[in-house]
Amino acid sequence: MYAEERQIATARLVAERGRISVADIAERFEVTTETVRRDLSTLERRGLVRRVHGGAVPVEAMAVLESALGEREQSFTAQKDRIAQAALDLLPTAGGTIAIDAGTTTSRFAHVLPRDHQLTVVTHAVPVAAMLAGSPQIELHLLPGRVRPATQAAVGAETVDALSRLRVDVSFVATNGLTLAHGLSTPDHEEAATKRALVNAARRVVCLTDSSKIGVETTLRFAALGNVDVLVTDSDIDDDVADELRESGLEVRIA
Repeated sequence: MYAEERQIATARLVAERGRISVADIAERFEVTTETVRRDLSTLERRGLVRRVHGGAVPVEAMAVLESALGEREQSFTAQKDRIAQAALDLLPTAGGTIAIDAGTTTSRFAHVLPRDHQLTVVTHAVPVAAMLAGSPQIELHLLPGRVRPATQAAVGAETVDALSRLRVDVSFVATNGLTLAHGLSTPDHEEAATKRALVNAARRVVCLTDSSKIGVETTLRFAALGNVDVLVTDSDIDDDVADELRESGLEVRIA
């Protein structure tokens, strides 16, 4: 089989199965894993597959996992509003420093920050920065980096490097998925690296997410549950799941 024929067959296989590992492809076509990785790189450049850790998924699968910000803004709005309000109890004392991650729930949290509470806010999220710019009680710091259209957030080596030099009192982070086994996860490599840096920069880490993300595992873990201090979610979370999370050592607050 010629390389081009193998690559076409690989793309079809990924489309049929939804996800396939490098090892499975190598076994099927009797080639080395190095050859498979080169094939997947070629297919990704052509826009036919999306490489993930250990294998590949269809491009459309990633689009489903990471829908546009505008679409996500319209889902679970009441729950997100309650979560944002409940998270205010976790602010540091006046004069403290917080980091706010990109996300629809974290944006709602930024929107309800009290006007009589002095804070320094660090963010890589353009919508959050635009919302807080000009607020008299906020000293705003916008992180550098390339802005991703899907999340309207700065990501990349510049962003991670800037965060590596910071120490904040609390990081308020968002997630695409949260499970006991996989922790907090997201589908994009650069988003994962930035979220990991947000976690590492904080004395305390608070995850703000609606219950639809709990029980979901996406490709890249950016934090184990042990790296997170508090989860603020909505009352639709399953009681047994909430109990399991608490037993793991995570503080769970229901909004």
